[in-house]
Amino acid sequence: MQSCILLNADYSFLNVVHWKRAVCLMASGKAEVVRDSSATVRSAGGRLLRIPAVLRLIKLIRTLYRAGVAFTKRNILIRDGFRCAYCGQSRDRLSIDHVVPRSRGGRTTFENCVAACKACNLKKGGRTPSEAGMYLRVRPTQPTISEFLRLKFAHLGLEGLLADLGA
Repeated sequence: MQSCILLNADYSFLNVVHWKRAVCLMASGKAEVVRDSSATVRSAGGRLLRIPAVLRLIKLIRTLYRAGVAFTKRNILIRDGFRCAYCGQSRDRLSIDHVVPRSRGGRTTFENCVAACKACNLKKGGRTPSEAGMYLRVRPTQPTISEFLRLKFAHLGLEGLLADLGA
């Protein structure tokens, strides 16, 4: 999957979009290309189109800046690098584990949730990691928006593009 960085009209970061959405924004005249990628696709007419790496919207969109990163399962997985926080393995199916179990008053927050593989989650059960004889390889914290975007870009393979842009 090829991703594209979408910038607002004032060059502030908005989102990462799929390349198909980026091409639609270009075709409708809503965005202009700031930087192309090396990947190409063939149009229905047979022409080769270069997939954009960075797009900038023509019109400014007012955004409300959040105080922090939204708590979602995907954001937990991105923060933990798609690895189990207990064994460090990169598995296909990861779940979210509460470090202090909810049955013991643990809350569903960034500081209490980590990514865990099924085997480690079952081994830990309703106990704390120390009671289960396990330890955390990561320290669960709430990432700032800039830290989270860097992690997300690294996962998408766009960190080299950020370096080229001077970010």
